[in-house]
Amino acid sequence: MAIELLTPFTKVELQIEEKPTDRQQIGILGGNFNPVHNAHLLVADQVRQQLNLDKVYLMPEFTPPHVDKKETIDEAHRLEMLKRAIAGIEGLGIETIELERKGISYTYDTMKLLKEQHPEADYYFIIGGDMVEYLPKWHRIDELMQLVQFVGVQRPRYKAGTSYPIIWVDVPLMDISSSMVRDFIKQGRTPNFMLPHEVLDYIEEKGLYL
Repeated sequence: MAIELLTPFTKVELQIEEKPTDRQQIGILGGNFNPVHNAHLLVADQVRQQLNLDKVYLMPEFTPPHVDKKETIDEAHRLEMLKRAIAGIEGLGIETIELERKGISYTYDTMKLLKEQHPEADYYFIIGGDMVEYLPKWHRIDELMQLVQFVGVQRPRYKAGTSYPIIWVDVPLMDISSSMVRDFIKQGRTPNFMLPHEVLDYIEEKGLYL
């Protein structure tokens, strides 16, 4: 559909792409999920509801592409904890493409492959406010911007701001992190109410993070 804009200098014609109504609107929340906790689930669910997405998939990394290597555990444990965390929750799922591909998980490569596999879907990539300032350093960020719509979520102690086109979603702030959960367990403290009890039961059953 073409729209004509009249300015004092010239007539500009914009081509507006009309998206078919049957296109899937899919959110992706990537992370190490080591372990998954309630803040992850809150963000995924609230973004899904507020943007009226068909589904949000939590996508565990195989190897994070960070300069400062993150301490992690076997992906089988992280995947099992995710399965237990979202069981029975409407609109949430798990995307295992990066675990299947193995190697370093560059978002551009992953989303390019997902777009090729699912050309009927529009993707919304969800990131925390603490990650926004690092976007210029992301692998092939300009090309990635053409593949997905970024969605930013505020995090405690981080002031968001960027020149990139990001949809900001307000979500209740929960100052919980996976490292905090791990520290609690190492100190012999039980992280009640920080993560689903099914996940905590699994951690205790397998003796993780001790």
